[in-house]
Amino acid sequence: METVILAVVIAVVVLGALGGLVVGSRRKKSLPPPPPAAPDITAPPAEPHVGDEAETPRDEPRRTIEEVDLPDGSASVAVEEPPAVEAPEIEIPEPTAGRLVRLRARLSRSQTALGKGLLTLLSREHLDDETWEEIEDTLLTADVGVQPTTELVDRLRERVKVLGTRTPEELRGLLRDELLKLVGTDVDREVKTEPADRKPGIVMVVGVNGTGKTTTTGKLARVLVADGRTVVLGAADTFRAAAADQLQTWGERVGAHTVRGPEAGDPASVAFDAVKEGKEMGVDVVLIDTAGRLHTKTGLMDELGKVKRVVEKHAPLDEVLLVLDATTGQNGLVQARVFAEVVDITGIVLTKLDGTAKGGIVIAVQRELGVPVKLIGLGEGADDLAPFEPEAFVDALIGD
Repeated sequence: METVILAVVIAVVVLGALGGLVVGSRRKKSLPPPPPAAPDITAPPAEPHVGDEAETPRDEPRRTIEEVDLPDGSASVAVEEPPAVEAPEIEIPEPTAGRLVRLRARLSRSQTALGKGLLTLLSREHLDDETWEEIEDTLLTADVGVQPTTELVDRLRERVKVLGTRTPEELRGLLRDELLKLVGTDVDREVKTEPADRKPGIVMVVGVNGTGKTTTTGKLARVLVADGRTVVLGAADTFRAAAADQLQTWGERVGAHTVRGPEAGDPASVAFDAVKEGKEMGVDVVLIDTAGRLHTKTGLMDELGKVKRVVEKHAPLDEVLLVLDATTGQNGLVQARVFAEVVDITGIVLTKLDGTAKGGIVIAVQRELGVPVKLIGLGEGADDLAPFEPEAFVDALIGD
């Protein structure tokens, strides 16, 4: 019994010792640091408000208005003026009298295929059928046309047969006479710009793109100015970009006023205004440049007819000039037929009649339309448009 009591006492003591050790170890562990105290925050200096000085104002001497020196107005103030726009210099065009004769050297470049070729063939000792066929081929190659070629060969054969012995001078005179008959010397080739009962004369220029129509209109203005006429230009080609600018540049060179409208605007309206302003200004001639119509576009050809009708509300047209490219040959005749159906063509202007152009187109186009060639263009120069003179033209073709 005493043993049991002793064991219980020992167990109680052991348990008490163990509990003391546990409590002591927990006390020895460090506690987490306490949270830091809130720092002292110093407020930033206040920003200045509207009307406040950013810094402490300093005492500075101040002057009254009586003490301030003011300008007395005697000193001149330089004001820079915008640069003046210089007006384009007015050119004096070359006189038209005898202009074709002066340009003969350029026109004579076409003589190889026609004039010299014919003279060479006609100078043969025996003119047999084969030679006459070569003569026909030469004429056809030069764009004379089938019917005019047949007529010319028949007359040449008859006259050569009667003439017998032929000297170079006789052959040249013979050929000159026959070519002049085909070209025509009794046709009125004057460009009608001076109607007897009114002013101004009205000229409309038509043609397809690429024939030099706008350039020809500008050159025609120079021809008229050279002859002492005053001119207004109507830029009714509103469909081609920069056509109006191009025409205006031509006009400014000779002092001619240009009437134009908005791009892609109504060409009939521009033509109407050009004639109206021409009347008000009292000029001698109004030149109307129309759009380069494609002859396959019916609607565009109808528009050209509209321009003609609108212009004639002022007065009848005195001239309708068709511009053709001499290098296009028979294609130019196709264009001529279609234009003649829309407007009454009164005259032909043949451009690019130098270099590779064939002089026979003059004969063919006149025969096709029944209207005369009135002007020819012989180069790119401003004064290379000349009134057509049959004698000078034929002399240039066959040479001296």
